[in-house]
Amino acid sequence: MWQDLIETLDKLGEVYDKLATLGEKKRSALVVINMKGLSDILDEEQLLTAKIQKLEQRRIEILKGLSKSDKSLTVDTKAKDFYRTAPDAAVEKKLLALHDRLSKSVDNAVKIRDNNRVLAQCALDAVQGRLNKIGGAAVEPTYSGKGAGVVTHKKNFDFKA
Repeated sequence: MWQDLIETLDKLGEVYDKLATLGEKKRSALVVINMKGLSDILDEEQLLTAKIQKLEQRRIEILKGLSKSDKSLTVDTKAKDFYRTAPDAAVEKKLLALHDRLSKSVDNAVKIRDNNRVLAQCALDAVQGRLNKIGGAAVEPTYSGKGAGVVTHKKNFDFKA
C-alpha cells in the first residue's frame, strides 16, 4: 500500500502542475478576453479537477488502510509524521519529497487561481462597461442605499421591435 500512496501522491503532483500550466494559459485568455480559448480552458480545467477529486479519494482510502495497521496514528497525525512510519527509509524519503512537491504545486496553482479571479472580475467589469456604453447607461454621482452606484439607462434601442 505504501507504493500505491507514492504513486497517488506523484500523480496528484502532476495533475496540480498541469492545472497551474492551464492557469497560465487562462491568464493569457483573460487578458485578451478570448472567450473561445477561455471556454476550452475551462473544459480542460473541469477534467483536471475531476482527476484531482478521484486521486484525493484514492489517497484517503490508502491512508485509512495504512493507519489501521498502526494504532498510534490518529486523525490529528500530521502527514509528515505519518510518512515517518513507513517500513523503510527509502520509502519515507520518497514520501516526504513527494509531499513537499505536492505542497508547492498546490500553492502555485492556488496563487495562479487567485490572480485569475482578479483578472476575470476585471474582464467582466470591462464587458459590463462596454455593454453599458452601448446601452447608453450612465452612473449617477450618488450611491444607492446598498452602497452601489446608481445606473440610469437612456433608451437607445426599442427592445419590443
